[in-house]
Amino acid sequence: MPRTKTGEFNQIAYQNEFNKRNYDRIEIKVPKGKKAVIQAAATAAGQSVSEFISQAIDKRMESGGQ
Repeated sequence: MPRTKTGEFNQIAYQNEFNKRNYDRIEIKVPKGKKAVIQAAATAAGQSVSEFISQAIDKRMESGGQ
């Protein structure tokens, strides 16, 4: 577990290390203003933006990519 020099647990370092080992990163670019629309839709669905986008990709792939 990540510890500071004083021996205290460092939550941020732990989360960053966890993400590096368990997730791949994908960066997308959207037209200006669309990010806010996506964030609002994700919030309305009770999801994070990552969950919302990932779910949309999964649904598209399940339908044959069309």
